[in-house]
Amino acid sequence: MSKPTLGNPVPPPPATTAPTSRPRRARLWWAALAAVAAMTAAVPVATTPASAESNGGVRVMPLGDSITDGFNVAGGYRIELWNRFVSGGYRIDFVGSGFNGPASLGDHDHEGHSGWTIAQIDANIVNWLRATNPRTVLLHIGTNDMYGDTSGAPARLATLVDRITNTAPNADVFVATIIPKSGADTQVRGYNAAIPGIVQTRAAAGKRVHLVDMYRALTLSDLADGVHPNATGYRKMAVAWYDALRTVPGSIGGDTPPTTAPPTTAPPTTAPPTTAPPTTAPPTTAPPTTAPSGGCRVTYTVNAWNNGLTAAVSVTNIGSSAVNGWALTFTLPSGQTITGGWNASYSPSSGAVTASNVSYNGTIAPNTSVDIGFQATHTGNTGRPSAFALNGTACAVA
Repeated sequence: MSKPTLGNPVPPPPATTAPTSRPRRARLWWAALAAVAAMTAAVPVATTPASAESNGGVRVMPLGDSITDGFNVAGGYRIELWNRFVSGGYRIDFVGSGFNGPASLGDHDHEGHSGWTIAQIDANIVNWLRATNPRTVLLHIGTNDMYGDTSGAPARLATLVDRITNTAPNADVFVATIIPKSGADTQVRGYNAAIPGIVQTRAAAGKRVHLVDMYRALTLSDLADGVHPNATGYRKMAVAWYDALRTVPGSIGGDTPPTTAPPTTAPPTTAPPTTAPPTTAPPTTAPPTTAPSGGCRVTYTVNAWNNGLTAAVSVTNIGSSAVNGWALTFTLPSGQTITGGWNASYSPSSGAVTASNVSYNGTIAPNTSVDIGFQATHTGNTGRPSAFALNGTACAVA
């Protein structure tokens, strides 16, 4: 190829003044190989996995270019992501027409295509989705578009996302900003700046689309060649994917992450049976929630861009008894307005906010956490609340 792209390098063409000898024949052979490689890169791959592995778990499609394929490190981020799935108790089935990675990787299937652009992925995505029917899609695409028409890349991404959601409306689609690229930071930043708006518009329309800030997860020192991650960079990508997946119930199995205890003692809107039966006790003697007996701790992480942000909140019960039915109160900084959230109900959308449990995470067992989060707009202040209280008890802030 005449310009660098993600994927295997193509041998350069031979010099036109080469002597007619065995070296000349060798150079002609390399030229033919280069032509075949170029034609191969332009031909779409088969739409049916040639060697698919399946364990019957939740189908997750890693989708993108050679960064998804795992250039420099065979298997790429999928290695560490698989390890985290296993240690977290998730049963996952990677799907796709690609197949690579080390023997230790439990599932080698993926849909990463070296050297491909957004348009090339878009031209094949319908067949891939129909062939594998993924529950969740991990989309990291656009790096190869940074070599050409960068201004049109956001529109092409929006078209691709729409095609995915229209073809697989029940799938959760995680759209990542692309990782840094040496020598093209201006182009990368410009493209990434448009992605939150693409995601937010579709999420507001009821589409199951979620943003992953992959750009900030890596630095140039995490790249092996200025484009593709090294082993450390791929591990950082895996962490970013895993953390994002765990905030969306059902995206990797079940209705709640395994670290959150199910509500086995009492419905979150009623008092525990040991204090007062919910059908007889008046509201003044049986409060609908219980306070943490030994306190609580909150971790609050903000990822911000232009006029938007996401907040990931982890609430830990550090007491000795379970919290049954919870409400986390905090005050948003001025100018911040919640536009959507997950794993909790938020009211009101600005000012003094109360985040209340939903049906599947009403109980927080001792020494366990519940992870919630939201997306918001801002007018310049991207700070975090200064204090939090769980059912009226002040929490430590990590």
